[in-house]
Amino acid sequence: MGPITKHFLAALPGAGTDHLLAYAREVSFPAGTRMFEEGRRADRFWVLRSGTVTLDLHRPGRRAAVVDTVGPGELLGWSWLFPPHTWELGGETLSPVRALEFDALAVRALCDSDPVLGRAVYRQVARTVVRRLRASRARLLNAGGVYGDGG
Repeated sequence: MGPITKHFLAALPGAGTDHLLAYAREVSFPAGTRMFEEGRRADRFWVLRSGTVTLDLHRPGRRAAVVDTVGPGELLGWSWLFPPHTWELGGETLSPVRALEFDALAVRALCDSDPVLGRAVYRQVARTVVRRLRASRARLLNAGGVYGDGG
């Protein structure tokens, strides 16, 4: 399974990974592909096998601001899990990407029917959200974005 085992899928209990993989398919995207758009329906998510995806935030009248990057083994997309199931950010491939793409509706139903697996999936998604929030906070502090430059 390669780098995927070190991140998102590795912490799932017992046969949880196999059950989840039943709702996955292999996909690939060339560099420069918009994978999803902020505000649109989040009906899938990915675990990256290779490549990098930038996460960006729309800014009216300006270029989108890149807020994070996602690499091999990592979960791409968490908006699929939380109502109203719309993307909070946009995503674009920085390099060619190979990934496992999951059907969000089917995975949510699986999580509802298997509480142990569901709890593990929610925990892994929560870890991803917390890690990205901490990284964003650190970037803001380093850039002076929280307190300004005092002037």
